[in-house]
Amino acid sequence: MTHTHLPFPLAEYERRIAKTRAAMQSRNLDVILVSDPSNMAWLTGYDGWSFYVHQGVMLGLEGEPVWWGRGMDAQGAKRTVFMKPENIVGYDDTYVQNPAKHPMEQLSAEIAARGWDKARIGVEMDNYWFSAAANETLRARLKDASFADATGLVNWQRIVKSDHEVEFIRRAAKIADAMHAKVIELVEPGLPKNVLIAEIQKQAVLGAGGHWGDYCAFVPMTPSGLDATAPHLTWDDRPFNSNEGTFFELGGCYRRYHAPLSRTVYLGKPPQKFLEAEKAVSEATEAGLAACTPGTTCGEVADAFFGTLQKRGFTKDSRAGYSIGLSYPPDWGERTLSIRRGDKTVLEPNMTLHFMPALWLDDGGLELSETILITHKGAECLCQTPRKLVIKA
Repeated sequence: MTHTHLPFPLAEYERRIAKTRAAMQSRNLDVILVSDPSNMAWLTGYDGWSFYVHQGVMLGLEGEPVWWGRGMDAQGAKRTVFMKPENIVGYDDTYVQNPAKHPMEQLSAEIAARGWDKARIGVEMDNYWFSAAANETLRARLKDASFADATGLVNWQRIVKSDHEVEFIRRAAKIADAMHAKVIELVEPGLPKNVLIAEIQKQAVLGAGGHWGDYCAFVPMTPSGLDATAPHLTWDDRPFNSNEGTFFELGGCYRRYHAPLSRTVYLGKPPQKFLEAEKAVSEATEAGLAACTPGTTCGEVADAFFGTLQKRGFTKDSRAGYSIGLSYPPDWGERTLSIRRGDKTVLEPNMTLHFMPALWLDDGGLELSETILITHKGAECLCQTPRKLVIKA
């Protein structure tokens, strides 16, 4: 083996590959091209900031996976994956961001050389890393192959975590707790927001519980006041103000495994509507978490959450949670199940979710979320930061 930093035992990868191959066979696929960096890492261990150029993992029904990417990044693959050197393939740098040629031309030749030129090939049509040009180039060069959409095929194999993965998420949860502790310690009127973010990011990398912190797939979301009516604003250099609320949507990350956690801080005396929103969200969250038992569907959990929220006079038009685990920017979600009405996905032990009961009101926002683990008994909240509105004078 060529790796030096494989985070899991080889048997873990063999189990993942066998599970994925069973899903491939159920769809009558001979080979898949995996472009999602999270799926690449899950199948092979590959870990590098190279997803801004074309890369992928080819997995057939037999043999080792094949890592394919930029030539200079093949050196990183040799340091992080378990495959033999002949199954690490790099393309020439003249293919990089060159409108006169496309890396999929080289990949097409590699596919043909491995006997897959007449195969039924699955590609991830709807993700961030597989472009329209990539799709057209592959199809034009491999005219005897047939193509099918394999978006989500690997993602869905990832939703039930191994015990090894759960341990990594527990470590990430400790980091998330440490990040929020830093927020509560330091936030005050007059403090420039970027100064606090610097301390949060420092804590994220220092880690917690004796474990270092990896970079997160999502940057800190920290809008204040009217900015908090929107869910995905980041930060600037403006100071925190008195009589203003800020939600902090932060994520601890350990070896690419995430534990998101949101909390809200109000500097001053919160208005009554804010307090009523906190009470409604808390009651709805308890109802939703109580429903998170094995055998329950995500839609049934959503019914419990949204039904309670509506009884308290509040509405939410977005989903209330989603699957999380191993991820790369720009998203810490796994892009599979959602806590929304009508989702038929059945909860199973060792699923991990970000339960996200946020409210974005007309004059501010309130987020009190949890990273949860589905156990045989129900939902376990992996972070220890109290789920309540933090009020600082």
